[in-house]
Amino acid sequence: MTSPDLRADIGVIGGTGFYTFLDDPVETTVTTPYGDPSAPVSIGQVADRSVAFIPRHGPHHEQPPHGINYRANLWALRSLGVRQVLGPCAVGGLRETVAPGDLVVPDQLVDRTHRRIGSYVETGATHLPFADPYCPGLSASLAGVAPDIRSGGTMVVVEGPRFSTRAESRHYAAQGWDLINMTGAPEAQLAREMRQCYASLALVTDMDAGAETGEGVSQEDVFALFRANLDRLTGILEATITALPDPDGCSCSSWADGIDLTYDIP
Repeated sequence: MTSPDLRADIGVIGGTGFYTFLDDPVETTVTTPYGDPSAPVSIGQVADRSVAFIPRHGPHHEQPPHGINYRANLWALRSLGVRQVLGPCAVGGLRETVAPGDLVVPDQLVDRTHRRIGSYVETGATHLPFADPYCPGLSASLAGVAPDIRSGGTMVVVEGPRFSTRAESRHYAAQGWDLINMTGAPEAQLAREMRQCYASLALVTDMDAGAETGEGVSQEDVFALFRANLDRLTGILEATITALPDPDGCSCSSWADGIDLTYDIP
């Protein structure tokens, strides 16, 4: 559990290379029914908004993508009052629609993971509507911050931790998918089950192995490009947070109105 006076309206889950976000935060350890989150939750202010931050991979990148406790992370944020979640992440580009350095707010997701627990539902019938996996209000706020942020695109999420073979990459591109990532699922669907608004801000760090310009992906190059764009990402998130819409009435939460959920929302 956590102190009742530590509350936040907005959550940020930092991706590869994004291990701190807030100035002078207060850290709180949250105990969840699903185990420990990736790290203690940091709570601070951005303008006049209360924000909670979790580094997705842990404070020193201890957690590989397939080992992240996604359920604990989203439950912890919700237990602190968070109803809107921003999920910056590193992605590879699959097609000529994107290039390294691009920022994209995707509007569709394809889940190709296979050994992660992707739901809070453990008994009974609760079927999540997920045709549109990202919150339109949050996505519009992110995309509206700067003219060079691309709005729309499909992100396929693979199990990792390895990068794709050329054949896999070409297959994904042939489906018309734009981006490839290792952490976007089950994060997005768990946020929806927690009745939270969720949107992703994807930084293209490389062209995947099957892309026409792709030479194969290296961890060193991915980390380096993300570090070079960290200030840019931080500025976009801060600007977005100051202008986020009121979540009341959003379908990200109202989908569960009148439904007897088979799991608890804190």
